[in-house]
Amino acid sequence: MDKYKDFLGLGIAGNFALHLAQAGELEDFKEIITADEASPKGMFPFYLPKRVDEAKDILNTYPLSSSTIKLPYQSVNVQAEPEVALICDFVYENNRLSKIIPTHFGAYNDCSIRVAGASKISDKKNWGENSKGVSENLIQIDRFDGGGIMDSYSICSFLKRDNEIHAYGEDVELSGYSYFYEKLLDWMVNQINTQEDFGPLEPLSEYILRCENPTKAIISIGATRYTHYGETTFLKNGDEIIIAVYNRAKTTSQNILKSIEDESYNLLDASILRQKVLS
Repeated sequence: MDKYKDFLGLGIAGNFALHLAQAGELEDFKEIITADEASPKGMFPFYLPKRVDEAKDILNTYPLSSSTIKLPYQSVNVQAEPEVALICDFVYENNRLSKIIPTHFGAYNDCSIRVAGASKISDKKNWGENSKGVSENLIQIDRFDGGGIMDSYSICSFLKRDNEIHAYGEDVELSGYSYFYEKLLDWMVNQINTQEDFGPLEPLSEYILRCENPTKAIISIGATRYTHYGETTFLKNGDEIIIAVYNRAKTTSQNILKSIEDESYNLLDASILRQKVLS
């Protein structure tokens, strides 16, 4: 999957209630002051399409795969992070981001290393090729606003291990994101333009300028909550992670579970990501 090699890759931390606590990352953001209690904590880069001297070299490694998660060589805990990705157009005025236009959405795995004391969020997000996941099947957005197609969508996820299937993330509506639609777009534009090199955060506007203002981006908008199993289970060789973004009017998470069991995946209006975990 090389189709996003020229895209800027960004993610959002803390855009779904309780996820940071489940992931053991609240302490990382203790010095970050936000506009309100529900506000996301910040944004992070997971891929830069051009070399940026100020950024870590690993961020130039293309990490996206639609079929595989390759575990790090070192012995660390790794968790899948089920979430939604937006494919976006970026518009600039005078070298400053002025508008974000989402065009497609779908299932995404913001797979992350769980290690205390990392200096930046991005240190946990890209450790090499096949360290992230995005579905091949994305869904076109009619309008990124209430009344649009995304109102009808939910996300769920499962881990298949030793031929047993476990619910990994909660089955939740996309409207459960703390910031969504216009509120999310306004926040992202402001965050990208103003975020500084502070604590776990990095100066995104500087990185973007060094990347010559890319006009395309893939943005993961925040991991949803885990089930108890997902919160306490780390990935290992041989696992398969399945993330589904589905239309509640056309199917249910139970139908998705059945399709995983019989390996049919004949689902209407759904974006499915299936990744085999390899060591």
